[in-house]
Amino acid sequence: MTRVAVLYGGISNEREVSLSSGLQVAAALREAGYHVALIDVTDDLPALLTALTPKPDAVFNALHGRFGEDGAIQGVLDWLGIPYTHSGVRASAIAMDKQVSKAMFSAAGLPVAKGEIIPVEELLVADPMPLPYVIKPVSEGSSVGVEIIRQGDNRRAAVAQAWRFGRSAMVEEFIPGRELTVSVMGDRALAVTDIIADAGTFYDYESKYADGGSHHIIPAEIDPTIYARALEVALRAHKVIGCRGATRCDFRYDDTKGEPGRLVLLEINTQPGLTPTSLLPEQAAYLGINFPRLCAWMVEHATCREGT
Repeated sequence: MTRVAVLYGGISNEREVSLSSGLQVAAALREAGYHVALIDVTDDLPALLTALTPKPDAVFNALHGRFGEDGAIQGVLDWLGIPYTHSGVRASAIAMDKQVSKAMFSAAGLPVAKGEIIPVEELLVADPMPLPYVIKPVSEGSSVGVEIIRQGDNRRAAVAQAWRFGRSAMVEEFIPGRELTVSVMGDRALAVTDIIADAGTFYDYESKYADGGSHHIIPAEIDPTIYARALEVALRAHKVIGCRGATRCDFRYDDTKGEPGRLVLLEINTQPGLTPTSLLPEQAAYLGINFPRLCAWMVEHATCREGT
């Protein structure tokens, strides 16, 4: 029986999401026949090292956000020589940095939104681009800190004053239309899901994780050429960044003037959510892969020390 340590919790803004993911993963792995130890990760690194002694056969990384998704914990596990799920240090760090990953996507010819990185104090003075536009942290996940500034909106200065995600922010054109997502397992793009946020047009943190916050249409009822293109772009993004295991790409699809419309890649997630409302398990189930099998697949593909 393989001994798997599930790392969950963490010290990022996404701790609560990770706690939910970790509990669900642990139950699924036990159902799949693994011996599982749950480790609640805090800011006490020596305690984590102690919890990982003796070394498990593999680590299931159910952490989200900074220090769990950005290459930090991956580096620790590489140092210890413990195989772990999801992407390695390099891919994790690149994907978490929206500026770097976006530059790589653009260089690879993938469709991205127009935007730039600006000092937050500039938002106090004037709009950095024509309305509407999106303000987002450079290195956060789960839509944490994302704001949309629309026509007639006077929140720009207030957003800047309340900003708590560093001195810079990414601003991008707002893409109207639909929210789409595509999960990838290894070298296979699974499906396209159309996400409808029940509170409005923006798939924010509450829409992602609150019960009834959104509903999903799978497969997405969109133009077949766009459906195929979304699968292609997600798999290409996965490979461009150098990801492994499972990832999820999020898109905006502007079909407001008819189909086929404009497909835009927003970001890639190297630690897709594994909560009861998450999209990767839903797409896997759509293709006949139940949750225990999905989690077991991740453990089976665990590795460490990329490039060696």
